[in-house]
Amino acid sequence: MKIIHILNDIERLGNGIINVAVDNACLQAKNGHNVAVISGGGEYETLLSKYGVQHYHLNQKRTPLNILKAGIIYRQIIKQFQPDIVHAHMMTGILLASALRFGNNYSLVSTVHNEFQRESILMGLADRVIAVSKVVAQNMAKRGIPEHKLRVVCNGTLGSPRNPVEHECENFELQHPAIITVAGMYQRKGVAVLIDAFAQIADLFPEAHLYIVGNGPDKQQFEAQAKQLKCNHRIHFEGYQPQPQRYLKSCDIFVLASFRDPCPLVLSEAREAGCAIIATEVDGIPEALDYGEAGLLVPAKDSQGLADKLQNLLDDSNVLHEWKNRASQNLERLNVKRVCQETLLVYQELTVNSGQLTVDS
Repeated sequence: MKIIHILNDIERLGNGIINVAVDNACLQAKNGHNVAVISGGGEYETLLSKYGVQHYHLNQKRTPLNILKAGIIYRQIIKQFQPDIVHAHMMTGILLASALRFGNNYSLVSTVHNEFQRESILMGLADRVIAVSKVVAQNMAKRGIPEHKLRVVCNGTLGSPRNPVEHECENFELQHPAIITVAGMYQRKGVAVLIDAFAQIADLFPEAHLYIVGNGPDKQQFEAQAKQLKCNHRIHFEGYQPQPQRYLKSCDIFVLASFRDPCPLVLSEAREAGCAIIATEVDGIPEALDYGEAGLLVPAKDSQGLADKLQNLLDDSNVLHEWKNRASQNLERLNVKRVCQETLLVYQELTVNSGQLTVDS
């Protein structure tokens, strides 16, 4: 199979969309397929090259002149590579791949990562639309994407080629009990709610510390919020970390307080690290936590409810240990090999000669 993935860039900044695409590209190439990535470039070029994935540089900045130029370059790449499948992960990519498809004999696949974005309906231009959770598939069907196009491939990160091997990612000492979140610094990630919840239990647990890992446009607002609290010296903004697993392996409780989140990759990493997990009951989060079997679920935007769950875990070491164990169960389905296999099966539906495709078991 000749497969092209198209993204805006492949920078290593914790973007889940990029991470999923890079994982797929690397494992598909490892399985013997001819794989390329079209993007504006970034740190992952080195990793892709290691796995034998070709990279074509394409600036997809959305200005009329640049889009025209990008279209010309895109057609040249397609003519040279002659893909069987083009897999678009972002809005600009699906528009280019769909609009310039005439005269090129490839099938088009898209992945809907953030269905709450209004523009995500454009992903329906593809022949097959991969949703990263069952809820995303249901919501996209309600928005008008035909159900015969929709396929569910839930996210998973375990065994990712992006992550360092065990000895390269040793844990380090945090101040305990340690509560952590790893998230982009956006309002929709619920960081403000987590800070509020921590403030509510801070006096009850004077040794507890909150570690906030990630960068984003709203980070300064969260920092300003924390500075107003008397427990501000126990709230640590760690910024973006290329190896967040170090924090996950060292913490006691992982919290994801998102308002919207289709299928966050960090939950599989938190589960693998054996964290006790508290997360909001929205979008694909319950599915990623086995519907409450692998983590405690709370309503979104409910700082009191989140504070209560934190208190329950911190009050009783046995309960905390139980939820750490529960997070570590049933991890097989969160492996990247399963994601790769299911994605290849979607491609197989679109190939004229299914004998072209082999799926590594």
